[in-house]
Amino acid sequence: MEQAVPRIPVALQSPEVRTAFMTRVYARLVAAVALFVGLEWFLFTSGLAVAITQLVLGTSWLLILGGFMLVSWLANSLAVRSGGEAAQWAGLVVLVAANAVVFAPLLLLAELQVPGVVVQAGQYAVVGFVGLSVIAVRSARDFTWLGAALRWIGLLALAAIVISVLTGAVLGTWFSLAMIAFAGAAILHDTQTILRTTPVGRETAAAMQLFSGVALLFWYLVRFLAERR
Repeated sequence: MEQAVPRIPVALQSPEVRTAFMTRVYARLVAAVALFVGLEWFLFTSGLAVAITQLVLGTSWLLILGGFMLVSWLANSLAVRSGGEAAQWAGLVVLVAANAVVFAPLLLLAELQVPGVVVQAGQYAVVGFVGLSVIAVRSARDFTWLGAALRWIGLLALAAIVISVLTGAVLGTWFSLAMIAFAGAAILHDTQTILRTTPVGRETAAAMQLFSGVALLFWYLVRFLAERR
């Protein structure tokens, strides 16, 4: 029988424990990003990315968005509610796979429109995430207060997306810029929240949280760079 995971926040433990904890979190995040890249490579080389794009273009985007949100919620519920490492990894894999499928049409269309934009956006996302992570870890400033604001802004952004789908309105460059800023704020908030409230043994669930922020940042960087050209 699996032992219960200690619920003492890592912030209350020794510096050595905190360092080892965050190292494991980032190692899992790197594994998640590598899996995402591998899945996208498979989708593109197998031709499935084209089939997915055709399916998405012929289906209501609200259905796609709703299905993605449902799968993401199930993946996070599986990881958060279970204390087991296996369940956390299963949730991470499901989350990454769902993102890979949803990203395929965006990446395909963006690359056809502006060759090289996907790699450029990926580089910017990595640099941005590293910089924001350093700020969150080393800064004495408290970013956890952003939580309430992020929830409200997220709801407003979702409402804007739904309205744009229903009315055909285009959410242009300024919306992409706003969402890039939103993703950056989410990374700052989530990193500090993980450091202050997450117990040892929840590294994979924490990596899932950070992966979602990186994915959001990457999505809107691709959109922004493609729209500029």
